[in-house]
Amino acid sequence: MTPATADAIVARGLVKRFGATTAVDGVDLTIPAGTVFGLLGPNGAGKTTIVSILATLVSPDEGQASVHGYDVTTQAHRVRQLIGLTGQYASVDETLTGTENLVLIGRLTGASRKDAKERARELLALFRLTDAANRAVKSYSGGMRRRLDLAASLVPRPRVLFLDEPTTGLDPRSRNGLWEIVRKLVGEGVTVLLTTQYLEEADQLADQIAVIDHGRVIAQGTSAELKAVTGADTLDEVFLSLTGHDTTEARTEEDDLEEVSA
Repeated sequence: MTPATADAIVARGLVKRFGATTAVDGVDLTIPAGTVFGLLGPNGAGKTTIVSILATLVSPDEGQASVHGYDVTTQAHRVRQLIGLTGQYASVDETLTGTENLVLIGRLTGASRKDAKERARELLALFRLTDAANRAVKSYSGGMRRRLDLAASLVPRPRVLFLDEPTTGLDPRSRNGLWEIVRKLVGEGVTVLLTTQYLEEADQLADQIAVIDHGRVIAQGTSAELKAVTGADTLDEVFLSLTGHDTTEARTEEDDLEEVSA
């Protein structure tokens, strides 16, 4: 049983240092259950470190955070039972097939062989990978691997889903498909914390947005509120106004090349 709480994620005064560098500097967040919360910021702003703390991958040096009432440091095993995580890079096994990867994760999370196979079939269909289900992942294109990685994060039916730049390298069709999947999950009560370099993605999906720079939250609100505060017409203009960075600088040539082969 999880503690009854209207907030899926609560963080207070989070600080994380790596040597002389303070990656996260006193971050406060409150994310209601069943919503999408967007974290925006330039490269190196601290977004991935915040996600890593909340997903129990690293411990904060100061401050506290909880997921559905469970402390990410002292009750990390409880938190891990509630969350799914897709990082910036694919974490699937290239030597296994798509089906084998998802079935393995299902079995590791306690599902029966029958249920794990059924869940794998369901997710492969959802992410348009059925035709490649029995091929080794090393034969997949970059976009296909990314979709499989996203599917893998959903195997245990998480209540909170961390998506760290999930659509980097995806073609527009796959990106739009992921947006629909996120909306469906949120409609079922899942909470999503999203970091992205595609401002349209945050505009389309996020109920609330926090802009991070140099490890600090420098602005927070809905997309409309942030535009109103900065006098901007688009989130790209909001981002430039608040951080001094052009979002297109974060897109690399490698991303664009991978999109072509997705």
